[in-house]
Amino acid sequence: MKPRSILVTTALPYANGDLHLGHMVEQIQADIWVRFLKMQGHTCYFVSGDDAHGTAIMLLAEKRGITPEALIDGFHQQRLTEFAGFQIGVDHYHTTHSRENQLLANLIYERLVAKGDITTRSVKQAFDPVKKLFLADRFIKGTCPQCKALDQYGDNCEQCSATYSALELIAPVSVLSGVSPIEKESLHYFFELAHYKTFLQEWTQTPGHLQRAIANKLQEWFNVGLKAWDISRDAPYFGFLIPGTTDKYFYVWLDAPIGYMAAFKHLCAQQHLNFDAYWHKDATTELYHFIGKDIVNFHTLFWPAMLTGADFRTPTAIFTHGYLTVNHAKMSKSRGTFITANTYLNYCQPEYLRYYFAAKLNASVEDIDLNLEDFRVRVNADLIGKVINIASRAASFIHKQFANRLSEQLDDVGLFHTFTSASHDIAHAYETRDYSKAMRLIMELADSANHYVDAQKPWALMKDPVHCHRVQGICTQALNLFRVLMIYLAPVLPEIAKKVTAFFNVQAFTWQDSQVPLLNHTINSYQPLLQRLEEATITLMQNDAIIPVEPVKPAAATINATDDLATMEFISIDDFMKVDLRIAKIVSAEEVPDAAKLIKLQLDIGEERPRQVFAGIKAHFNPLDLIGKYTVMVANLAPRKMRFGLSEGMVIIASKPDGAQLYLIEPQVGAEVGMKVK
Repeated sequence: MKPRSILVTTALPYANGDLHLGHMVEQIQADIWVRFLKMQGHTCYFVSGDDAHGTAIMLLAEKRGITPEALIDGFHQQRLTEFAGFQIGVDHYHTTHSRENQLLANLIYERLVAKGDITTRSVKQAFDPVKKLFLADRFIKGTCPQCKALDQYGDNCEQCSATYSALELIAPVSVLSGVSPIEKESLHYFFELAHYKTFLQEWTQTPGHLQRAIANKLQEWFNVGLKAWDISRDAPYFGFLIPGTTDKYFYVWLDAPIGYMAAFKHLCAQQHLNFDAYWHKDATTELYHFIGKDIVNFHTLFWPAMLTGADFRTPTAIFTHGYLTVNHAKMSKSRGTFITANTYLNYCQPEYLRYYFAAKLNASVEDIDLNLEDFRVRVNADLIGKVINIASRAASFIHKQFANRLSEQLDDVGLFHTFTSASHDIAHAYETRDYSKAMRLIMELADSANHYVDAQKPWALMKDPVHCHRVQGICTQALNLFRVLMIYLAPVLPEIAKKVTAFFNVQAFTWQDSQVPLLNHTINSYQPLLQRLEEATITLMQNDAIIPVEPVKPAAATINATDDLATMEFISIDDFMKVDLRIAKIVSAEEVPDAAKLIKLQLDIGEERPRQVFAGIKAHFNPLDLIGKYTVMVANLAPRKMRFGLSEGMVIIASKPDGAQLYLIEPQVGAEVGMKVK
């Protein structure tokens, strides 16, 4: 196999909110692919970073009373923690607000100018006279000019799918100030995408560059004609000034993909790598982008055209994935299915989600669903019941009866060969990103291993003086089958694979290790690798799910909770009576150092000792302000063992529809500790 040199990127998360499980689809998909390539012996670098520019970041920083730089730095540190929590092995995580990115953005822009690809003209835009800034479409709402639906954004109608300009809305309102925007003219800079029509038609239709569904969809752009792309924004704006101007900034989507180059440039400086070997127009290395289907146009049209115009190489391929739904529906706060990365990690092991996503993902752009009940059942059945079960069954015999020593030969060489011969098909499935097929093949092998152990019955043979000598070989066989399975699963379960290498007392796995059995070797005592996922854990995670902060609603608008009410699922009075609500006094409150959102509360409800409860409210409350207050808690919620300690209930919190602020439920004066709430 010829060694390859590969650079892999994932789309840059926007630095103005928490990552959620939808974001993790792409990160896990790319990470599995990179880990597989590295196990194969290829040179592979994986870079990503924060998308850190734009009006939304500027406004959020203003709202929080901090600088944009402080805001994006906070999110950057949070991202590093979240990526590590999900075992994303990115080689370098950078930011678009960097010196490298500014220099590269200026270079690409100046090369495009030199080729005559940048033009200017005046455009009329919506302008907020109170905030004194031009408004992007998402900051304007009004009545659809086609179907007259209320509360629609300034670019398209969610009811009738009509597209229009923000100024065509009926009674438009700025969501920033609540006032009607005015029309104002400004000079803008444009990239003439049509100059690259011939190149883009050929590039997008070349087999291997894009998935066929994406290539076909892009034909719609060519059918209507490629239009010039507005690459500028007016001050005030958080970003890079366009060279030669004093009040014009690069639109965030111009410098965002250049952030891939900047991240690698920074890594090159750290590790003394050759930047041109991966980005020069004649580079023979491989370059791959993993993206979601919502940003296809930027990556498959604008980005290749910019690169070509600036004399850089284009991607080898762009891999697009679909959206994530939860329980077959869009993620919902009211149903507890809008789960942030941190909330998930507070309750569940990352291996659960990495495996479940792998079992769902293939090379298509179809959406995948996280069905929480299927999630629990499949993780327990496959990882615990099939794979880890093999090791736990066989290791005890090797430890107790044979001093942790594996036998000198396998009990069934033919079965081992069946496992090793599957390497090619599993590797091909990984390479083509058909992870669901890889997981299916691996679990079929796991079934075979369990059937072998069941048929040999080492527990019975140990009691038989005539045949007990076979037990060492049988358990050695089983452990070698388990070892092969874990080599195949290592890209998906890297930390468990690391524990397994420690168990077998060997170096880190390579893909080729699957072909040779481990014999006449002393292993270490077996340690549990993964716990079962309990239904109560899923319930607690849903209860604690917090939606990221959304854009501020119009100052003059009335709070509208109909979105949640419209999707409400009714319960019976009997269901409600099962919930035991009690008046509780907060006797202590403190931050949990290793949890981004948790406060540890001690709640007195009239028992011998206070109840300990972990609540995801750190962003909204100072712990010292909570001490001594009375509130309402769910007293009969099943206790949950978290990595920070035992949580023995849940406090009741009120929230605005936009999730921007939480409120403690405080009873009327006179209510006493332990009283039932009815």
